[in-house]
Amino acid sequence: MSEIDENGPKNAESSVVTLVKTGPSIAPTPRVLAIANQKGGVGKTTTAINLGTALAAIGETVLIVDLDPQGNASTGLGIERRDRRTSTYDVLAANRPMREAIVPTAVPRLHIAPSTMDLSGLELEIGQQRDRAFRLRNAINALNENGEAYSYVLVDCPPSLNLLTVNSMAAADAILVPLQCEFFALEGLSQLLKTVDQVKTTLNPKLSIHGIVLTMFDARNNLANQVVADVRQFMGRKVYNTVIPRNVRVSEAPSYGKPVLVYDLKCVGSEAYLRLATEIIQRERELKEAS
Repeated sequence: MSEIDENGPKNAESSVVTLVKTGPSIAPTPRVLAIANQKGGVGKTTTAINLGTALAAIGETVLIVDLDPQGNASTGLGIERRDRRTSTYDVLAANRPMREAIVPTAVPRLHIAPSTMDLSGLELEIGQQRDRAFRLRNAINALNENGEAYSYVLVDCPPSLNLLTVNSMAAADAILVPLQCEFFALEGLSQLLKTVDQVKTTLNPKLSIHGIVLTMFDARNNLANQVVADVRQFMGRKVYNTVIPRNVRVSEAPSYGKPVLVYDLKCVGSEAYLRLATEIIQRERELKEAS
């Protein structure tokens, strides 16, 4: 088992050490990335946990906002349910300050606003409120005004296109889409892209697709290789070069309440998430230069 300390990951392979030396990006306000896909089991929570850890490992300060009532991102980072005294439900339903919900994790520079099952009833509670789609955006803006120094906010969305996902899209600068390398991948992606366009038109004109990360890739599977080729042809440069492989260590880590980078830094899954984090930062720099 390997560790991550305040200077980055220990005992990394030389290729990973090279990535870590790239250092943190400079961002006056946090970039908000919503990790979304209405299909379940595609790796949204796994990506939120391990991307957040990888960004922290290379010097960024990261907040994960758990918007899934199942609370798997919270559990996967070792936050016990009894310790979730204030949750994202309280932030969205009762307008509690986001800073009251935030708790530290075992990973330096990585914090989380945990969720509880109460979130499952949020739509019934605030569905008639005029600001129902902007509760998360307002909470993050208030957090910024209080001087909280996060460079990235990652929002782990539920596996549906409901009010929680709409809140995340209304608050986000961009969407990161985990896409499992399976037969129906493109069908689900088409529906998500339509939703993003609707949110962009009505709620958040700046919203864009940051990128698509292909997950659970098995090179031995001919169908997986065909899905990768089809998605790259359909979405072009929006697809990250990094592909997350199917890896036993990635699957095991959440049961220990740890990101895979802490559970086993040297496994192929850990190295993939470090490459993804570096690729995202590079893409951020390109976007900044182009704007």
